[in-house]
Amino acid sequence: MRPIDLETRYSARNYEPLPVVLARGHGAHLWDTGGRRYVDMMSAYSAASHGHAHPRILAALTAQAQRLAVPSRAYYTDRLGPFLAELCTLTGLDAALPMNTGAEAVETAIKAARRWGYRVKGVARDRAEIIVADGNFHGRTTTIVGFSSEPDYRDGFGPFTPGFRVVPFGDLAAMERAIGPDTVAVLVEPIQGEAGIIVPPAGWLAGIRKLCDAHRVLLILDEVQSGLGRTGVWFAFQHENIRPDGIILGKALGGGVLPVSAFVARREVMDVFTPGSHGSTFGGNPLAAAVALEALHVIREEGLVERSRELGAHMLARLHAIRSPAVKEVRGKGLWAGAEIDPSYATAREVCERLLVNGVLSKETHGTVVRLAPPLVIASDDLDWALDRFEEAVHALGHRRTHPKAA
Repeated sequence: MRPIDLETRYSARNYEPLPVVLARGHGAHLWDTGGRRYVDMMSAYSAASHGHAHPRILAALTAQAQRLAVPSRAYYTDRLGPFLAELCTLTGLDAALPMNTGAEAVETAIKAARRWGYRVKGVARDRAEIIVADGNFHGRTTTIVGFSSEPDYRDGFGPFTPGFRVVPFGDLAAMERAIGPDTVAVLVEPIQGEAGIIVPPAGWLAGIRKLCDAHRVLLILDEVQSGLGRTGVWFAFQHENIRPDGIILGKALGGGVLPVSAFVARREVMDVFTPGSHGSTFGGNPLAAAVALEALHVIREEGLVERSRELGAHMLARLHAIRSPAVKEVRGKGLWAGAEIDPSYATAREVCERLLVNGVLSKETHGTVVRLAPPLVIASDDLDWALDRFEEAVHALGHRRTHPKAA
């Protein structure tokens, strides 16, 4: 059977892939089983921010795998400490708890916030409340989907965990109204990725920081997608010159080869954990720690944050300059953009299918948004070539509606 047939036959249908079978990747390029090359404008939701098969990361992976991979957190290792120290230095926070996936790190943050609320703030037992934003995407565990506002993420998975209050994203007044005596944390994405690269109004994060300070509430930021250079700074919260009480990292932390995540926070928050209160068999293993440490070094030493800022400004300028009625809006920061497609012209998936035919890989979200988020290592010529293909695709859609016979 063909790979697509095998996957269709034996895989749970929790994804709807585009019809391409990938076999190899290098840098900002991917190849299918027929040897055709594509420009990657998705970078695995930021997990491949370093590109595919980065030689330094592969060397770190290989060297560590030959020494020691997974001995259990029942023992100290020589790799975990340097990795966590680097994370704390970068974020300006005090301590880190390593996990594997982004959703696990979000769950870790939720546990930390609740226990902090009870043991430090003095909230009554089982009364802690966390404020989240409408349109959020923090993962797919049962706790997290319980406070999602997307019906498809929730349907058939209840009953859901109480203790969350949802307010409109970007609405500071609504956030202030929602804060009460039992509020222990605000948990938000600085920019909402899965929702369609939704950028909040300027000053929103800074305003939340002030509210949290005034009401003794933790500000926890989910930067699983937006962090580590994606928006042209190390962390998206730096656009507003604030510092959160906790930050959730993942995806790019694994250098495109492993699932690595972490919750990093102030000492007062992290000290609520005691031996046995939380853990992970694979979280913080020396293989993951070695890869993640090298991933951080590569971002710094190869200037990937600066590349994201410069190439991102170019990408957004080009996207904003497109004059096609099929494109309703362009949003983004750094090498992270969402192009809102007018559904009267086409679905976003149709645009992605056209891009696929023309050698560019992307993926739609919410039916109307094409995400454009290439690896931070992408060459400017490859970026322009991919943007040319996108412009051609949306112009063709606009022409198809205006001149249906010609299309």
